[in-house]
This record gives sequence, structure tokens and C-alpha cells, in this order.
Amino acid sequence: MLKNDLILRAARGEKVERTPIWLMRQAGRILPEYREVRAKMGGFKELVESPEFACEVTIQPVDHLGVDAAIIFSDILVIPEAMGLPYEMVEKRGPWFEKTIQSASDIERLKVAEADDVRYTIDAISLTKKELDGRVPLIGFAGAPWTIFSYMIEGSGSKTFSKAKKFLYTEPKLAHQLLEKITKSTINYLKGQIAAGADMVQIFDSWAGILSPDQYREFALKYIAQICDAIDEVPITVFAKGAYFVRKELGELNCNTIGLDWNMDVAESRVLIGPSKTLQGNLDPCVLYAEDEVIVEKAQEMLKAFGPQRHIANLGHGVYPDIDPRKVKLFVDTVKEFRF
Repeated sequence: MLKNDLILRAARGEKVERTPIWLMRQAGRILPEYREVRAKMGGFKELVESPEFACEVTIQPVDHLGVDAAIIFSDILVIPEAMGLPYEMVEKRGPWFEKTIQSASDIERLKVAEADDVRYTIDAISLTKKELDGRVPLIGFAGAPWTIFSYMIEGSGSKTFSKAKKFLYTEPKLAHQLLEKITKSTINYLKGQIAAGADMVQIFDSWAGILSPDQYREFALKYIAQICDAIDEVPITVFAKGAYFVRKELGELNCNTIGLDWNMDVAESRVLIGPSKTLQGNLDPCVLYAEDEVIVEKAQEMLKAFGPQRHIANLGHGVYPDIDPRKVKLFVDTVKEFRF
């Protein structure tokens, strides 16, 4: 039994006594305790692939920040690697793929991944669930197919992802073949996370905002819909950063919660998405650089805009690594102490 199930109740549209809160990128980055564990491991990827240490850093924000949920420490790029396209995490540069997808034969060589192909994350979830001992829910996650696709074509991060977008225009049939394989792999992976103990899952579409509305509907939204339709065991959150142009369609997905980035107006989003979805977000992470009174003021403004029900408080994207942990805790505490 969970001692704190606020987030699950909020996601399902049930009544809550207060607004629950967790933060994207809360596991690591800002916490000195995380940096100590990371130093032992030698690198980010090594940490992701060690269930015991991934468990430790997953629980740290619950201990030190008081958030209402843990999110498993992992990476969205474990899926391309499980499909047969390995990556490296280069310090201060981010992900890098030695080989990229360029042709039909490259796609044919990829396998549809099973949950067991990412055994270390599945084991980390089982271990974390046991160590949490019902204190708070555990969130599992995966990257959305378009975002995963973009890295597999591009080979690294990019300001424009022009190679990936070019592939959509020049090889649309192959693009759909690759997206289908990624989607099936992601469904298998998320179902494995749920079987291991994840209480809810989130789909991250980090690069949603670089596509046109028509492209997003064809090459991104339909595959997110497939994932949502395949999973009915736990609440699902969809966070499509920058996809303000499909908020109405996001509201029609078979999911519980829609994450909003900080550029999405709350009142407008409620109208577009509709009353049957919980909204998550959406404080600008940069607010946490401000003076304490500004953080409190902006957090309270956000809470009032969303209202007392069907809201999960979060940032509009992840915590930046140089933000003072004390300021992050002030934000968390402000949300937890607020009453309508």
C-alpha cells in the first residue's frame, strides 16, 4: 500500500487534499549526493546501467526534496541501444551514436526490443520499489518515438534536427518503418517497467516542437497514440515539449495527464485539452534562480492558475544543473504548503 498516492489520484481525476509535486530531472543534477554517487561510477551511462546506484539516486530527491513521487534514474536512449544502435554519453556534449540510421538495410538490421533487453532499468525499478517501501509512487518513462527517431538519424543532439526532418521529407515510408519499430519496442519496455513495479509512466517527446503541425500529426502523435492505447495498467502522462499546436489532439489521447511546458498558457490549455485530463507543470525552471519571495509568488500564481484539482505541479521542463537545491526545495515546500 502506498502511504502517499496523491499523484496517482490527481492523474485519475480523483479528489486530492493538496496539489502533488515532482520535478523532471529531479534524480541527480542539482544534488551533491547525486554527484558523489556519479563520481564513484565514472560516467552517466555507467550509473544508468547499475541497478543499485540507479536506485540510490532515484530515491535521493524523495529524501532531500520531499517530492511526492520518485522517477527511475535512466535515459531515453536505452531503447535505440536495445534495438541494436549503441550510444555513448560524452561529458559536456551529450549523447553520441557512432553509427546512425541512413538506409532501409539499417532499419532492417534493428530488432524490436523486449523489456529484458533493458534488464538493468527493469531491475532498478524492482529494487527501487522495494526500497521506497510504499513512501511515494515510482514513475517509469520512455522517450516518444519521434524523439528517439531524431537521435537515431542525427547521431547526437542538434539545434535543428535537420537530418532527421530531411529523412521525413525524403524517405517517409522508411521513416514510418523505423517509427513503428521504435513504438513496438517502447510498448514492450514500458510494459516491463510496469510489471517491475512502476506506478505510472511518462512519455517524453523532447523534440516535439521542431516539427510542423502536419508532420507532428503524421510522424509523432499517431505513434504516441499507439503507446497510450497499448497501456492500460497504470496512469500515463504525455509531455510533448513545444507542441502547443496539437494541444486539442493531445487531449484526445488515451492517457491521463498532459504535461505543459512553460510557454503554454494554463487557461488556454484547459480549454483546448478539455476537462477530462489532468494537467502537469509548468513553472519556468529559470524562476528557481530568483529570490526566495519571487519563487514563492510565482509558484502560488501557478497553483491558482491550474486550480485545486486535476493538477500535478512540476516545472515546464527539467531542473537545470546549476540551480541551488535549497531553491528547489523552497518550490516543493511552497506547493506542499499551499491550500485553496
